[in-house]
Amino acid sequence: MVPIKSFLVALATLAWQSSASPLLYSRGANGTGFVFTNANGLNFTQMNHTLPNITIFATGGTIAGSDSSSTATTGYTSGAVGVRALIDAVPSMLDIANVAGVQTANVGSEDITSDILISLSKQINKLVCDDSTMAGAVVTHGTDTLEETAFFLDATVNCGKPVIIVGAMRPSTAISADGPFNLLESVTVAASTKAKNRGAMIVMNDRIASAYYTTKTNANTMDTFKAMEMGFLGEMISNTPFFFYPPVQPTGKKDFDISNVKEIPRVDILFSYEDMHNDTLYNAVESGAKGIVIAGAGAGGVTTSFNYAMEDVINRLGIPIIQSMRTVNGEVPLSDVESNSATHIASGYLNPQKSRILLGLLLAKSSNITEIASTFALNTNA
Repeated sequence: MVPIKSFLVALATLAWQSSASPLLYSRGANGTGFVFTNANGLNFTQMNHTLPNITIFATGGTIAGSDSSSTATTGYTSGAVGVRALIDAVPSMLDIANVAGVQTANVGSEDITSDILISLSKQINKLVCDDSTMAGAVVTHGTDTLEETAFFLDATVNCGKPVIIVGAMRPSTAISADGPFNLLESVTVAASTKAKNRGAMIVMNDRIASAYYTTKTNANTMDTFKAMEMGFLGEMISNTPFFFYPPVQPTGKKDFDISNVKEIPRVDILFSYEDMHNDTLYNAVESGAKGIVIAGAGAGGVTTSFNYAMEDVINRLGIPIIQSMRTVNGEVPLSDVESNSATHIASGYLNPQKSRILLGLLLAKSSNITEIASTFALNTNA
């Protein structure tokens, strides 16, 4: 009996031979062997000096998911496939770039931690930004918290090289799995000189989107990642990127150097609702939260009683509280939350999960409440 791994390798090789352009450069035996190892120990399946070098950093998620049923799009096991298998499954990417893989983690995105984020950012800065031979990076990720990792990388990887975050809404074993083509498009964008100086980007479902603003809008469908009001940066047609605009930075974006950061202080998100209980705020603080984000009703709204509790925590304990929104999109202007009795901070156009990442980074850099308020003020116009 042929081992399953050998069968998959043979299948990938057959698919490549039947669809790829003529072989013009060296590849490993059966398309799977390493032929080049660079100075940082990254193993490349090929080394064609006419193509850019891209490193894929795998963290797990649905794109690496697996299930016994080809129709299962829920209930599957996330992070069941390693980075090597992801690369082998898309041999066409070797027509686009020389590709190396790094297995940073292999978990569902709900298990991504701040330690993983710090490690991932430092890896990209070292292996891609600090290496003049590298063109860009691709990060494979589960979709549930993909936007948070993307926002973190957008803030902490600032060398101008493309950093593409990609996922899938269907596991690798599903019929018409979207992961392979998403991955191919992501490598293509990362290898494009037109993608430079645009910050981190999310590439899925033929769309190119800014990591700063993009959010997951549907729990199940493939057309889920959108920047509702801000729009997409570009799109993919026949695996060719077309950007609608020249490189530009989002209004209010702040860059962070985390080379000396070892941990991100705890920041909790609390959801606003009718008859909201104040003890949820005090419990979060007592449990160790150094900052709080409120997913407020409307434009950051909370009950009158909870507002008094927030002002007590701000004034007595000096803990910053960001008021964001529980709606899919919109703005929380400072004029809707400001007070003469405490330093209320509005999230502007940043949703709660992005506000949490930004606040955590500011706390990690020992920013005081005035500095935090000034940074968030850049994201609102009122």
